[in-house]
Amino acid sequence: MIWSQFGASIDMLENAIEACPDEVWGSAAGFQEFWYLSFHTLFWLDLYLHGPIEGFRPPEPFGSEELDPAGVFPDRVYRKDELLDYLRHCRKRLRNTLNSMDNAAAARTITHGTRKMSFEELLWYNMRHVQHHTAQLNLILRQRTDAAPSWVSKTKESL
Repeated sequence: MIWSQFGASIDMLENAIEACPDEVWGSAAGFQEFWYLSFHTLFWLDLYLHGPIEGFRPPEPFGSEELDPAGVFPDRVYRKDELLDYLRHCRKRLRNTLNSMDNAAAARTITHGTRKMSFEELLWYNMRHVQHHTAQLNLILRQRTDAAPSWVSKTKESL
């Protein structure tokens, strides 16, 4: 069930990224830039699937600016193909995480700042985070292009 629904959230994020035209990709200011919201979502998806902050490194070419409390932006606009590659990396990480998770792994406590929860609860939290930002991306698309990708009920990819 987790894979079916979490995978659908990732599919919806992928659909939004793919649907974004070049003129919308980096046309807003700051945190509302389409590319940045996409990157932010993928970075935290990846980190939360990793678990603790310790030992986490995003894949190249991405940095860890998201962890800076000063709100530092990456030094450049990430391209759509780079973020789609990152999305595939995250989908693979989710698949591997779910395939290897046992009761002890699900129950282990993860702390991120003031958040303290079991890894299992962090998975649900993570899925909600992905869906929250995917909704923002779809709103941007609807406002700027009068179109947005459709709802995905469950992922078509097998675990």
